[in-house]
Amino acid sequence: MKKIAVLNDLSGLGKCSLTAAIPVISVMGVQACPLPTAILSNQTGYESYYCDDYTDRLDQIMEEWQKRNFCPDGIYTGFVAGSAQIEKILKFLELFRGKDTLVLTDPVMGDRGGAYDFLTQELCDEMRELVKQADVITPNLTEAILLLEPLARLEECWREISCLDRERLCKRVEEMAFEIQRRFHVSALVVTGIDLDGKDGTEEIGNMILEKGEVSWVVTEKYGGSYSGTGDLFASVLSAGMVKGMEMKKCVEKAVNFLSQAIRDAVEDGTDRNDGVCFETYLYQLA
Repeated sequence: MKKIAVLNDLSGLGKCSLTAAIPVISVMGVQACPLPTAILSNQTGYESYYCDDYTDRLDQIMEEWQKRNFCPDGIYTGFVAGSAQIEKILKFLELFRGKDTLVLTDPVMGDRGGAYDFLTQELCDEMRELVKQADVITPNLTEAILLLEPLARLEECWREISCLDRERLCKRVEEMAFEIQRRFHVSALVVTGIDLDGKDGTEEIGNMILEKGEVSWVVTEKYGGSYSGTGDLFASVLSAGMVKGMEMKKCVEKAVNFLSQAIRDAVEDGTDRNDGVCFETYLYQLA
């Protein structure tokens, strides 16, 4: 069985990070090998949370994994608690990445035009170094901007992009994707969760895929707002599909179909966005 080392936090509440990644990767027939970067009482979207940073314990775990000659087929990196942790992740890649190991990085830095509270320019620069090591990256539109522009320009850039109509927005996202690929030399990238105006007045969500020099889009109807863990679930599907040799567009189609149903149910049930979506009902579709 193929294995993916999943470097992410473990949040007790919120259906995100490792609690989202492990079931998704497992049901897709790949073994998830978690390396917790932090332990949280609940994800950070709630009013308060407790976080136990695992940075100083990562070396001990890596030392034990070295004893067992661990060589994963894939490595998936998500939330990081600070720039020191990125240094540990880069060390992990140096130690455990084999010649055929594929790396997917979700550059968690912000969403909907705003940077997360923990983000500094130093951490943004460190994240760019991590992205350079990835084969596949899954930034949302905010994170795509942050990969290309200084943190101080985020608000201005978001304002400019928000004014574009659908056709010009799609063209701009594609231009950004090619520039990211040029700068960071990733094999493929997916810009996720792009709000689009539907032709009949409905709202849609688009995901732009750039792979092998070709652009494609996967678009679906938008249900409700943003929910905890959907980005983690999305990237988890892509990481498992990646090591199984699936094309990124096929991975994205599978992820979108899976998530759209779970999000629709959350909207109908009136689920709080911080509680995440009831994805468990639809895991069977990923098998």
